[in-house]
Amino acid sequence: MRSKDDAAVKTVTVLGSTGSVGTQTIDLLAADPDRYRVLALVAGRNVTLLAAQARQLRARRAVVSDPACLSALREALAGSGIEADAGPEAVVAAAGLHADWTMCAITGAAGLASTLEAIRGGGAVALANKEALVCAGEVMLHAVREHGATLLPVDSEHNAIFQSMADGNHGAIEKIVLTASGGPFRTASREEMAHARPEAALRHPIWSMGAKISIDSATMMNKGLELIEAARLFGLDSARIGVLVHPQSVVHGLVYYHDGSVLAQLGSPDMRVPIAHTLAWPARIATAAPRLDLAAVARLEFAEPDLERFPALRLAREALQAGGGAPTILSAANEVAVEAFLQRRIGFLDIAASVARVLDETGTPPADSLEQVLALDASARALATRICLQYARPAA
Repeated sequence: MRSKDDAAVKTVTVLGSTGSVGTQTIDLLAADPDRYRVLALVAGRNVTLLAAQARQLRARRAVVSDPACLSALREALAGSGIEADAGPEAVVAAAGLHADWTMCAITGAAGLASTLEAIRGGGAVALANKEALVCAGEVMLHAVREHGATLLPVDSEHNAIFQSMADGNHGAIEKIVLTASGGPFRTASREEMAHARPEAALRHPIWSMGAKISIDSATMMNKGLELIEAARLFGLDSARIGVLVHPQSVVHGLVYYHDGSVLAQLGSPDMRVPIAHTLAWPARIATAAPRLDLAAVARLEFAEPDLERFPALRLAREALQAGGGAPTILSAANEVAVEAFLQRRIGFLDIAASVARVLDETGTPPADSLEQVLALDASARALATRICLQYARPAA
């Protein structure tokens, strides 16, 4: 039986509802529809799925970012009473509906303005968009302080650290450690990686993810972006954030305390767990995620990452230490390089190489406003595009 507090209806908005994190969020909301009132669902161009989600959850508003999809969305929602809208301004407006809880899962720079608007609403913001803190960390954190918002990390590693800090004794923390599966090339040689095709890089051994994040996992850029995000989320410098390769993906994060204690969060590799944790926070809700069976896992392995084979992790740490707009440039250049690799225009090792060249050529300009961040993002993408052309190879 629920307590009176548990029964309180929570208003929610989901930005990026048709992506991997978004669809899992929708499943959790649909499992207990009386507990949540959906103010808005936002997607890119997947009108069919968005309309089905909106009808299922009786959302007040459904928004597509592509204006060309508006008529199709209106047709799909005809007779439902659900408001349909489209375009970048409509996305930001949906984020600004002052929901109690907003899932921010629009990836890339496209999600920055809506994430910032959600933060300005002063509610709980579940952050699944790495770029918000990687590219625009100072901007986002200033808005959090100004508007009293609460950032709840959705990435499994950051959520693990957040849970392991639950006692609030942050002054006693010595360091934190993020774990990494090692991806599909954990034991591969550089020669093998040099000839790797997208199909191989997309075959993650543990997690089921979208194409971009799967490639980032293969290069370990994903862990580098998470390192930068962790520094912003938890107010720690680079020296106090470690990374360990842990192929079983059972231990998601560790917090080391000054007294010698180490607190870790463990669980099956299922994104429903961190999503549910942020959705119910500070309470907890049940999920259908598989329960961890340590006897079946049998052993847990850990190793230091190889920065020679995975230079993207080193590049990310250097960008964090450089500060300013370096993380913005890193993220933007990486997005361009990953897309070029997926299109078979550059090789796997060219991803990190091209990002390194973009960083070298741009330095560390300031990124103190969203306008500066977006301008840096655009210029870094343009430079990365030109550099990727220099690595171009015939399509295989």
